[in-house]
Amino acid sequence: MKTSAAQPTTGRIEDGRHVLPLRIYYEDTDAQGIVYYANWLRFLERGRTELLRLLGLEHSAVRAESGINWVVRRCTIDYLKPARLDETIDIVTGCGELRGASLAMIQEARRDGELLVRAELLVACMGEGGRPARLPAPARAALERVAIASDSPRSRHIRI
Repeated sequence: MKTSAAQPTTGRIEDGRHVLPLRIYYEDTDAQGIVYYANWLRFLERGRTELLRLLGLEHSAVRAESGINWVVRRCTIDYLKPARLDETIDIVTGCGELRGASLAMIQEARRDGELLVRAELLVACMGEGGRPARLPAPARAALERVAIASDSPRSRHIRI
């Protein structure tokens, strides 16, 4: 009898934001059983990656089709409350401003709706030669599904 492994979750789009549920494993924590601060960056990366996958913008496909790589240029993160071993959290991701060759990503980690971590990132599109490249039109259209409306020219302080 052949058994098939369950596919990992890509999360879901809910209220115009991407939500990725994650469990906190032993490897994610420090000696006190609290998520080690640097591991939050890994969780946020998973949230962005699964958002792109769900929108049909899988990293390898975008690179193969247009030569574009996504590069984090800036990251501001606020650690508000800890998460602990065996808890389940949600990584919530939305897009702020979509510019010519970059986009703002706003992310939060929540536990039962309680805000634990908040991050604002500037993600640049880089071509094969390492130079900035315009955000491809299909990618822009797909990302608009999770765009956060703002009158501000920058996304700082937008809440998701």
